[in-house]
Formats: sequence, structure tokens, C-alpha cells
Amino acid sequence: MENDAEFWARYRGISSKLRRRFLRKPNLAEAGEQFGHLSKELKQQDCLQYAGFCSLAQARCEQAVMNGLGEAETLTEAARLLLRAEVDNWTLHLPSLQEALQSSCNAFNCAIKVYTELRQTTMAASLCLDLAQSLKLMGKDGEACVFFRRAAELQYETPFASLHSLGQAASCCLLTHDYEGALTLYTTMQQVAEEKAPRLPGNNAPVGAFQDIIASNEISRVLLLMLVQPPPQHLAPEHARTLENYAWSALDSPGHARSQCLPEELFILLQSVVMACQEKDVEALRVLQKELWPLLDKNQNDILHLLICEMGHPSGLGY
Repeated sequence: MENDAEFWARYRGISSKLRRRFLRKPNLAEAGEQFGHLSKELKQQDCLQYAGFCSLAQARCEQAVMNGLGEAETLTEAARLLLRAEVDNWTLHLPSLQEALQSSCNAFNCAIKVYTELRQTTMAASLCLDLAQSLKLMGKDGEACVFFRRAAELQYETPFASLHSLGQAASCCLLTHDYEGALTLYTTMQQVAEEKAPRLPGNNAPVGAFQDIIASNEISRVLLLMLVQPPPQHLAPEHARTLENYAWSALDSPGHARSQCLPEELFILLQSVVMACQEKDVEALRVLQKELWPLLDKNQNDILHLLICEMGHPSGLGY
């Protein structure tokens, strides 16, 4: 496309075919096809934002002729083109008012809605993840969290995929310092994993990958509870039960209190972290950090590090 004026002239030329004329209905199919051809031409010329606008116009034509699948497909194409345009600007550090990103998010939302109405939840969830990953790449972790959570809701029939999306959402919460939100998400993951996990006959312990998920989430939840320190009157029952396992009284009966999913050494180290927090013993936490570091994932190590920093601050954590 040589210039903006040429594009808009062709765009308006096609749009004029959509106007109602006396005793004549607009030829929606022809206009949609022409918008599609123009979009492909612009895409080949790397004019992604204009190509996206043409795909949006094509989607409106598909909607007008009641072609739900065609509408969803063209909305998806528009959303991805506009998102690519915004990511390219971001990668090159070009100034941007983010109109393409806003238009892309709107198109993604519309496509997700249409696919959901068509009962194609797998495709809808995939679009949520596509947008969430790109938003996270651009440092928009709060916005990304919304779409990771939405993907998890759409993946209810595939627990592993849903748990992975919830984990991504929790990571976004940590990056935005929304520790209560992260705690809520890890708790939801714990409940889903415990509900779906296959169990060993006899001791009813979870097995397989679900066991690893439950163990990882328990570690994250304990560390976040130490960081957030919700007041007793606002402590959720499931959080109270978790903390009871790590209380002083649990030392006398480790076999009864210890989580079935955590190795004994790790459980004792976490129990020591809880007691060190209760005693406001920063030096003990620093010693425990060295032992726990190789046993925790990145997010958990970050939480523990923040916990030590906060406790070492003169204002403390308000225990």
C-alpha cells in the first residue's frame, strides 16, 4: 500500500457496497470477500494494523449474514494482526498510543465470546492464552492475569491445562504485588488438584503429577500466608487448617500433621519458617533460606526473599 490515502480510498469503496439502496439489499458476501482480499494484500506488505481493520470489517459482514464460525475466524485473524502490530512497536520501542492493542483486545474478547457461544471452548481458551502471553511479554501483568484466569475457567474439562493457566495467573499476581490475589489462586489450584487427583487405596494419598501440584501449592500458600498475615477474623477456614499443620503443637505429632505430599525434610523446614515468623527471628529465616533455596521454585524463592526483607524492615510485618 503506497500511502494511507490509498488504503482509506479502497476501504471506503468496499464499505460503500454495504449501504442500503432503494429496492436493493447490500451485497454482504461480496463486500466481506473484498475486505478479506484487501486484508491479505496488506498483510503481505506488512501493514498489519490496516490488515487488522479490514479483517474486522470482514467479521462484521460475517456477523450480518449469521455466519458464526466465519465471524469467529475473521475476528481471530483481526485480533492477531492487531496484536502483532502492537508487539512489533513494543519490540522496536516505538512511541505508541496503543490503539492497536485496545482494538486487538476488543477483537479477542468478541472472538472468545463467539467461540464460547458455538461451544468451542478449547479455541476460546487458546485465544485467552495467546493474548495473556503477549500481554505478559509487554509487561502488562495485571491485564494478562485476567485472561489467564478466563482461560482456566474455559478449561474446566481439562484439569491439567486449567491448573497451568491458574499457575500463570498466580505468577502475574506476584509480579504486580497482589499477594492476596496470588494466595486465592493457589488455594483454588489446591482445591482443584485435590478434587481431581487419583488416590492410593488405603491411605488415600494423591499420586502422580497431581501430587506434585498439591505439594508445590502448599509451599506457596504457607509462604504467602506468612507474608500476607491475614487477621484471625479474616482467615479463611482452609488457610486456618493449613497453618494448624505447621503450628508448634504439630511438632509432637508430625505423622498426624504432616502433609502427605511433602517430603519430611521439606515439611520440617517449612514448619521452622512458620515458627521463625511467629518469633520474628530474621536470622533464623536467613539460615532456613539457604537450606530451602534449592528445594523451591523461582516464585517461592522470591516470596521467601520478600518475607525476609519485610521482616527485616523496622516496621516489621505487623505480627
